[in-house]
Amino acid sequence: MRYNKGVYVQKALINGLKSKIRLIIGGKSMSSFNNVPQGELIAKTAEKLKSFKELTPPAWANYVKTGTQKQRPPMKDDWWYTRVAALLRTLALKGPIGVSKLRTKYGGRKRRGHQPPEFRKGSGSIIRKALQQLEKAGLAKQKEKDIHKGRIITTKGIKLLNDAAKELFKTYPKHVVKVTEEIVEADAAADDIDDITFEKHIEKHDKAQAKVQPKAEKKPKKEE
Repeated sequence: MRYNKGVYVQKALINGLKSKIRLIIGGKSMSSFNNVPQGELIAKTAEKLKSFKELTPPAWANYVKTGTQKQRPPMKDDWWYTRVAALLRTLALKGPIGVSKLRTKYGGRKRRGHQPPEFRKGSGSIIRKALQQLEKAGLAKQKEKDIHKGRIITTKGIKLLNDAAKELFKTYPKHVVKVTEEIVEADAAADDIDDITFEKHIEKHDKAQAKVQPKAEKKPKKEE
């Protein structure tokens, strides 16, 4: 559905939480990896990574734990691709980042019986080998920026994440709401609008729809 000045407003409800509300002007695309739920993005990217020859689980992948804090190895057979996809997304958001910080990110609390649990870092070997495979596949590269040194995502990697996001966006229901001329003129250069303004327009839209839709006829009660 199209309105004045080609303005679209999309509200996505994901896992019961409101995502960021975007104001798209002139048909600007929303299919960026930043605009989709991270769990769904990682799962979709993991499926795409299976087509890369450079990305193969090591021989010991079915027997090792992902950290000393874990009690068992991963249950899924293809967990390696999920971890690599998660690392690729982290490089896109936090890069340049090294193995040490990534170990902290994928760490967790270790249970110690009657003693209080303590934090333990995740496996460095898994992260190091996953990053090396991403680098061979051309999805990551090493870079030094100021005092930070580590790996960042490449253009090829960004394209892979955005392609996965595009496929996800096709499956989402879209709620399009008309925006008044005043908001268009005031926020013509903005990327998003606040929740209060959006909620007001949702309210008006719902009331207008309620007036248009015919009321359901009540069925007569059966006489006993």
